[in-house]
Amino acid sequence: MNISAASKAAGLPAKTVRYYADIGLVSAPSRTDSGYRTYDDGAVRKLVFIRRAREFGFSIGECRELLSLYEDQNRSSADVKRIATKRLEEIAEKQRGLQSLHDELAHLIEACRGDNRPDCPIIDGLGNRYGGL
Repeated sequence: MNISAASKAAGLPAKTVRYYADIGLVSAPSRTDSGYRTYDDGAVRKLVFIRRAREFGFSIGECRELLSLYEDQNRSSADVKRIATKRLEEIAEKQRGLQSLHDELAHLIEACRGDNRPDCPIIDGLGNRYGGL
């Protein structure tokens, strides 16, 4: 199938499919006599795999490693679990950071009267977070 059909089947923009092929994340596609890239079902399955891995926030390097394990029938699931566990820990850390920001902003909003007076705890809080300007 051509790149347009492959990108549609994989749920990726054609530019992204081209990029993944150019960096060797997926095998370079074969080309027609007129130079158009063609992709087989195996390549589309790998593109879907990469899209899903990227949705989980895996880096290109981690996707490369996961693809290698995907293709290795003698792989150890412990290797796959190690990569996924690391990513889950990163997500949990990001959640903690976002929760902290949420709590701080909620506190500032609660402290603000929201009236016509110029004093505003939100402005003060934003300005004082790192010592002000």
